[in-house]
Amino acid sequence: MSSLFVPDGVAPGAVDASVFVAHAREAQRREKRAQWHLLFILVFVLGPLVVYPLARLIVLSVSGPHGFTLDAFTAFFGNPETRGVIGTTLGILVASASIASILGVALASMLFFRPFPGVKLLTRFLELFVAFPSFLVAFTLIFLYGSQDAVSIGFQRLFSLDAPPLDFLFGIGGVILAEVVFYAPFVVRPTLASYATLDMRLVEAAKSLGADGWMVAMKVVLPIAWPGIAAGTILCFLLTLNEFGILLVLGSAHLITLPIAIYSAATVDLDLRAAAAGAVVMLLMSLSLYALYRRVDARTGGR
Repeated sequence: MSSLFVPDGVAPGAVDASVFVAHAREAQRREKRAQWHLLFILVFVLGPLVVYPLARLIVLSVSGPHGFTLDAFTAFFGNPETRGVIGTTLGILVASASIASILGVALASMLFFRPFPGVKLLTRFLELFVAFPSFLVAFTLIFLYGSQDAVSIGFQRLFSLDAPPLDFLFGIGGVILAEVVFYAPFVVRPTLASYATLDMRLVEAAKSLGADGWMVAMKVVLPIAWPGIAAGTILCFLLTLNEFGILLVLGSAHLITLPIAIYSAATVDLDLRAAAAGAVVMLLMSLSLYALYRRVDARTGGR
């Protein structure tokens, strides 16, 4: 029956009201179905896989033989070795993420403002690169710059040296190099996406008025592109903070960071409460960075 057909004795307004009520009821049914779907996901998916393990982790960190206690956190922060571990972790984090962010922004700027043949292929490679496991980068550097590998042996033979000239991988230098190589592409993509929102007429107008490249970058490009650059930088810090594979492969016995300390406490010392306390501290640090990332990313239009 046509929706324009109105039966005899029925006012058109009554038909409109009934249609409105039917649509409202259908919307309510859809909303209820969506709520049931969300409840199902929370109970049967996120519950056992995410919520329960995190809850158990927090409970374990504040539980003792006699109930609630903060002894694990007191011992964690009161241990001089722990303070050294946190200092090492923050030092590697700041150095690696800062260098990776600067390199990523510089590479994105070159790809966008100074394109060359093959730039699209290089961009696709960088996108593919972020899908690699991080420990593969560590092994690649070992194959290239290890004491018994290609570059070191080449320099040794070229300059007739008695020992390989490169001996920095298994320590803080190698960890920082590997993290910079692996995480710089994570900054490139958000920066390129932010550059894509630029109105190039503004750039050309600034150049026509006599602005040099540095002034154009600081006065025109950066005010528009900074949310994307900041989001990529914060993401780089977040991922570097939680890095484990590179540290496990290249970190020496004297280079203990927070992830390695948590792993050792749980698997070597079998001190699950200490490991849980360290994991909660790291979780809070990660969630703080993630909240900052979401806030900045929302300003770029991401959701």
